[in-house]
Amino acid sequence: MSQAQMSQAYVIEVSDRTAGIVVSDNRGFCFFSSDRAFDGLDGGYFGSARAAERAVRAHLRRHREVRRRTTRG
Repeated sequence: MSQAQMSQAYVIEVSDRTAGIVVSDNRGFCFFSSDRAFDGLDGGYFGSARAAERAVRAHLRRHREVRRRTTRG
């Protein structure tokens, strides 16, 4: 396998949690969740590993907001 064909994989961690990994292929970076809280993003493609990390952080913020609303009332 040539250098250009090699996949890149990165672990994404947020708030002391391992959300999952992103693996590059010819379509971009595919996210694989390792924590059920991030299953909604599982299989999603992103333009970069950084974009996937931003999506994971936004997903976690939304998840926390929903939990706060449901526990208040």
